[in-house]
Amino acid sequence: MTLVGEGTRRVIKRPKTRIDEVEFAKTRLGFRADERQAEVLRSTAKRGILNCSRQWGKSTVTVAKALYRVFTMPESLVLVSSPSKRQSAEWMRKAKGMLRRMGIAPKGDGDNAVSLLLPNGSRIVGLPRMEDTIRGFSAVSMLVIDEASRVSDEMYEALRPMLAVGDGDLWMMSTPRGKSGFFYETWEHGGPEWLRVRGPATECAQISKKFLEEQRRVMGMDKFRQEHMCEFVGRGAGVFDRELVESMLDDDVEPMEV
Repeated sequence: MTLVGEGTRRVIKRPKTRIDEVEFAKTRLGFRADERQAEVLRSTAKRGILNCSRQWGKSTVTVAKALYRVFTMPESLVLVSSPSKRQSAEWMRKAKGMLRRMGIAPKGDGDNAVSLLLPNGSRIVGLPRMEDTIRGFSAVSMLVIDEASRVSDEMYEALRPMLAVGDGDLWMMSTPRGKSGFFYETWEHGGPEWLRVRGPATECAQISKKFLEEQRRVMGMDKFRQEHMCEFVGRGAGVFDRELVESMLDDDVEPMEV
């Protein structure tokens, strides 16, 4: 793999013999992807959104996808954003474990508290929570937003410009949290460039019907539909549910002048 100068920007040439992402995850990282997870690993989409149940494997599959990127593209930068430093650290813990399986001793980059530096110069950096403390990163190869429905719109707006110079990929994953925020808007109105993957708990072989029925009774229907069925349910921030209000709007009716 070589780096070719292009003005002030470097272009990374991929090796002629391409490593399959799913095989890489299986043999190098110890992660056996199911059919839907394999679709995510092999996807070449620049934008991806995973609307999936708890225990679907959202974090694990994005860790594997990020490690494939930093392993096959020397000196690349992957950023991970979460609602809290603890969640970013948990994502990073999975990455460290997979690196150890590859025989790579994880170490920080010396600049960021939550970070990993690979022998080929690639880095993975877990970002702090506050949007005004994350500025300064550029030429990002991949941005991962974990628990995206719980990340603020202000944070999202601060993160996106980091993708501009390097034409980086953006992948976000979460369970729904009402019909508001960038995660909901992206899922519903993001456009055809987004690969959308929905993974309800009923399609997860490792989650039993008995457990789901118990969760339905304990959580109530609305929370169950969001946490396990990946449905966006109104949160009661206003008097009426957003879907009900939107269904009552008529574009053919002109507003009344007062």
